[in-house]
Amino acid sequence: MKRAGTWMVKGWLAAFVLFVNVMFAAAPMVSAAAEQPNPVGPAVYVIRAEQTVESGLQSYLERAYAEAEEAQAERIVLVLNTFGGRVDSAEAIGELVRGSKVPTIAYVQGKAVSAGTYIALNAKELAMQPGSTIGAAAVVDGSGKLIDNPKTISYWTKTMMAAAELNGRNQNIAAAMVNTDVTVEMKEIGRTKEKGDILTLSAPEAVKVGYAEYTADSVEDLLKQAGLSERTVIEVGQTAMEQIAEFLTSPVMKTLLLIIGIAGVTIELIIPGFGLPGIIGVVGFGLYFFGHYIAGFAGMEDVVLFVLGIALLVSELFVPSFGILGILGTVSLIAGIVMASPNAESALLSLFVALVAAAVIVFFIARRFKHRGVWNKFILKDRMTTEEGYVSSSNKTTLLGKVGETLTPLRPAGTARIGDERIDVVTNGEFIAAGTQVEVVKVEGTRVVVRQC
Repeated sequence: MKRAGTWMVKGWLAAFVLFVNVMFAAAPMVSAAAEQPNPVGPAVYVIRAEQTVESGLQSYLERAYAEAEEAQAERIVLVLNTFGGRVDSAEAIGELVRGSKVPTIAYVQGKAVSAGTYIALNAKELAMQPGSTIGAAAVVDGSGKLIDNPKTISYWTKTMMAAAELNGRNQNIAAAMVNTDVTVEMKEIGRTKEKGDILTLSAPEAVKVGYAEYTADSVEDLLKQAGLSERTVIEVGQTAMEQIAEFLTSPVMKTLLLIIGIAGVTIELIIPGFGLPGIIGVVGFGLYFFGHYIAGFAGMEDVVLFVLGIALLVSELFVPSFGILGILGTVSLIAGIVMASPNAESALLSLFVALVAAAVIVFFIARRFKHRGVWNKFILKDRMTTEEGYVSSSNKTTLLGKVGETLTPLRPAGTARIGDERIDVVTNGEFIAAGTQVEVVKVEGTRVVVRQC
């Protein structure tokens, strides 16, 4: 009995040791399995921002992000390749990226300069293609010249620093990408950004300083490194309408459309009869509002306000209102254009440039066709000259020196018969009785002066 109990204990001990060995041997396998990404999961949405940062891109990204959220996507890969663009559009897109329910991986392919850098910093993760760069986010004007307004630089510097802070990136590096006065030492890459320069980082440098998580040769490589290679990948491209909207709402194009619209309609109003300038002008305005409408910035109320402005301006030409209709029309027209734009400041700038350019065009066209201008209706151009057959009064200079007889007493004015005509005459002051011979001594216009013979 004692012997059987001993064998039983030894058996249990052997089983326990075997169990422990199996568990320890399996532990690495379990750990490795846990580290492997689950091939089953929601889709990954790939959205490409490979153009200038402006209102058209903003509209497209808002639609694409809404689709990804509606599909409850696991991740968004935002492919960036841009030289930058409008600060206001960049801010709106940055807010969209950081506020999205779907985490974003920003993937820099080529360049993410200026506004593109700000967008990338708002993403949860940042990956870069070898050879790509990020940075150079200084604020510039339309000609590419650095803006040195301290208030503007301070605002954009703080905005960039806040975006860097979102995911624990060095704020000083973000400031150095904007402000030429900032000096920052980057020991990780053995480099110091000096005063007067704007910082730009290559892909390896961005990884070393903690601005990028990794480099990836392609979107496929990025998904593999992120553990998302087995997911369904959905590419969200721009629709034809979004591409049209992007083209029509670009700063240069919308200003050009306003120039065409203002010049065409004005030429038709002041030099009527052509027809073609008016049609071109209406088409220019139509494309302006169409582009902003399909981009989601303009509503029918903006179009109605603009059409009302045009109607009031036309009415001013035919209805005397002492300028009231003209003022109301101008205000309505400007309000319609500004309200249709995503940014009032840019709309007013485009409108100002368009007005100046259109005024120059209208001036030269009106000068060339001045004989057809509407002003000709209000100007008397006929000349009533002798050559044209007009005589202002009867010519009496032929009477000078002739002799006649008074028909009435001259006291000192009266009537005399000179030749076969009755002529109103006048003396130099003396009185002459009727039936007296008189001689014409002076003719001044219609005044005939006589004296007694």
